[in-house]
Amino acid sequence: MATAVITTITATTTITTTIIDEVAAGMTGDAAGVRVLVLPGLGGSGPEHWQTRWESCEQACARVHQSEWDQPVLADWLRAVDDAIARADAPVVLVAHSLACVLVAHGARRPAWARVAGALLVAPADVESPTHTPPETRGFAPIPAAPLPFPATVVASRNDPYVAFERARAFARAWHAELVDLGEAGHINALSGLGDWAEGRALLASLIERAGAAR
Repeated sequence: MATAVITTITATTTITTTIIDEVAAGMTGDAAGVRVLVLPGLGGSGPEHWQTRWESCEQACARVHQSEWDQPVLADWLRAVDDAIARADAPVVLVAHSLACVLVAHGARRPAWARVAGALLVAPADVESPTHTPPETRGFAPIPAAPLPFPATVVASRNDPYVAFERARAFARAWHAELVDLGEAGHINALSGLGDWAEGRALLASLIERAGAAR
């Protein structure tokens, strides 16, 4: 299987490279004593989306449901995540896609999010760019540029229609997150043909390990 090249951007923006060679057998949420909260983006994630597949095969993984997926309101989406974190019986690792990556940047320093141990941020949508994202997402702009207070990994594609790769790189640098370059993988969604996305599960397992070391 193809390996994933991870570009790590430290707090001082020094860039180093490491390789993930093996895919984790599972996401190890239960074994690591964390709960994985899945945060879909605009419109939610359908049955063939890797987020949905992960939920169906991992007991420690649960979706945060929004009352309105197609006309998102930032304050409402934040409260839904607040409530889900409060109900969790262990530290939380967030798995966000697209618009929800920006949601995480907005919510990271809310008091309710103090139990967040890490975040996997896949295909962050550039809500500041009308050429990349629809008007429905504009309420999530501007995108916070403060460092995240927990370990994070940004996964980006070089032909994502919702964000230019260099913008995704800038987000990772601002958030002090690792950056994973998936090459040309579209919006890293169901249309990307990832199936269960075993490579992503390995990235999540690595993040959970980093989060545990940081606690």
